[in-house]
Amino acid sequence: VKELFRSMRVDYYALELDVTADGPSIQQVLAELTNQRTVPNVFVNGTHIGGCDSTYQAYHDGSLQKLLGDSKDVEPYDYDLIIIGGGSGGLACSKEAAALGKKVMVLDYVVPTPLGTSWGLGGTCVNVGCIPKKLMHQAALLGQALQDSRKYGWQYEEQVKHNWEIMVEAIQNYIGSLNWGYRVSLREKSVTYLNSYGEFIEPHKIKATNRKGQVTYHTAETFVLATGERPRYLGIPGDKEYCITSDDLFSLPYCPGKTLVVGASYVALECAGFLAGLGLDVTVMVRSILLRGFDQEMAERVGAHMETHGVKFIRKFVPVDQLEEGMPGRLKVTAKSTEGPEIFEEEYNTVLIAIGRDACTRNIGLETIGVKINEKNGKIPVNDEEQTNVPYVYAIGDILDGKLELTPVAIQAGKLLARRLYGGSSTKGYVVRVKSSSTDFGGCTAWTRGNKKITVYHSLFWPLEWTVPGRDNNTCYAKIICSKHD
Repeated sequence: VKELFRSMRVDYYALELDVTADGPSIQQVLAELTNQRTVPNVFVNGTHIGGCDSTYQAYHDGSLQKLLGDSKDVEPYDYDLIIIGGGSGGLACSKEAAALGKKVMVLDYVVPTPLGTSWGLGGTCVNVGCIPKKLMHQAALLGQALQDSRKYGWQYEEQVKHNWEIMVEAIQNYIGSLNWGYRVSLREKSVTYLNSYGEFIEPHKIKATNRKGQVTYHTAETFVLATGERPRYLGIPGDKEYCITSDDLFSLPYCPGKTLVVGASYVALECAGFLAGLGLDVTVMVRSILLRGFDQEMAERVGAHMETHGVKFIRKFVPVDQLEEGMPGRLKVTAKSTEGPEIFEEEYNTVLIAIGRDACTRNIGLETIGVKINEKNGKIPVNDEEQTNVPYVYAIGDILDGKLELTPVAIQAGKLLARRLYGGSSTKGYVVRVKSSSTDFGGCTAWTRGNKKITVYHSLFWPLEWTVPGRDNNTCYAKIICSKHD
């Protein structure tokens, strides 16, 4: 409660009953007066508010500010809610809050990659994540379907080849339509949208800088951080100058050619999978294990399947030098083995880095208003209602410390947060986890309560549609984990 008043720039007096000589007798009088025996016991201008929960509820419904306004000249805020970040979570939260009658602003600004790539409203999933990845994966699947089609009776003489430029143009046109749809949706909901970079400069106040460097200032009663993450670089010579990340790949104006993918995350394997499916020469450089954090039996099957379909795996570290400019050019990769003294050298047209992502929290002025972050990963610790240590600042999505990084989770969290803030709801979210790779690896994580026994069923199988072309018998694998008690 003290921190709440400090954040509101309100002077308060605190009578500490536990260090006051007549504290017990004062508490007895307070109990008779208010019927409350707990502390804090908050009064504003002679009006009894209650304890911590009651004070926060008064803050959220505006009655606390009205009481404070009786004794001091409080300037009204420009907005009820400002959301920094126009991805899945931020957009969902903004539209829900607006539907509940609040005045809302969304700021969304994409800092260009070292190669100059940027994109429109909608966040990672729509622009450089799930959507283009799935569409490129579909392009690769169509190539496999062409091979299968002859066995199903389709006859064609024309030489079949893939055109990268046509695919990228079609995918980017679709993404552009989504960007426009989000802008229209915000306008229809009366949400103010700024394509500007938001940065806190004092409590309840941000500076917004657009692409032309023009600056505006805005205040709000409440803020939601939904800034998401961006790909991490290796920190070696040549990484930002000559390499790309998934932020660049999906709008790359030329076919990447012979490609080295650095990393063993699901993003790395997804990209490697569809690039190989499009007929490119692809190598994956792995530091240790595939798909850290996932079922390793499944992960190794994914790797083995990819190898049988032409993807090469090596375990090295890399610096990169450019041999020749171009679209694509030629890059020389020199790597030291993690398993011995061996030095590896090879030329590639493209080096794609996919070693993880960092939260976009370090350059938005959080230190100015006292929001704490995890210094190791930049992520923000929150309570079970997505509230940071600063009472008027909340956070959702991939920047949360120790939470799942999933688009549906961010969307649901944004909606539920707005309903708790402005709709009188107390509902909090819970999720299962689902991931996919370009070799169609999906799963969910279940938690059991108590000392229940777990039974695991597993089986190799042959999908019906693979039988006629004779593809990969007994390489598909399913695992079901059950609570025997249930």
